[in-house]
Amino acid sequence: MAVTIKEISGAEIDGLIATGKVLVDFYSKTCGPCKMLGFVLKDIAKGIDGLEIALLDYDANKETVEKFGVTGYPTLIFFNDGQEVERMKGLQQKPVILRMIGA
Repeated sequence: MAVTIKEISGAEIDGLIATGKVLVDFYSKTCGPCKMLGFVLKDIAKGIDGLEIALLDYDANKETVEKFGVTGYPTLIFFNDGQEVERMKGLQQKPVILRMIGA
């Protein structure tokens, strides 16, 4: 079964990352590399199970961005049961992201 990618708000992030494996993409709608990363994430979502992928708009969620110490976009943060496992800044390729999430 494929993974769904959903847009979340800052208010939803704590509940979402509390359990399971979650990859959060902090992005901006005006960012070219962010848009390209979106295509990579859609490709990853087609072939993997047991992971949630969430998109959080950097510009619309400044408080959450500060809370997680995100300093630029795109930034990917991988959480497992509420704990940050790894983070990457910038456009990443599919094999690098798969390695990050242990797929």
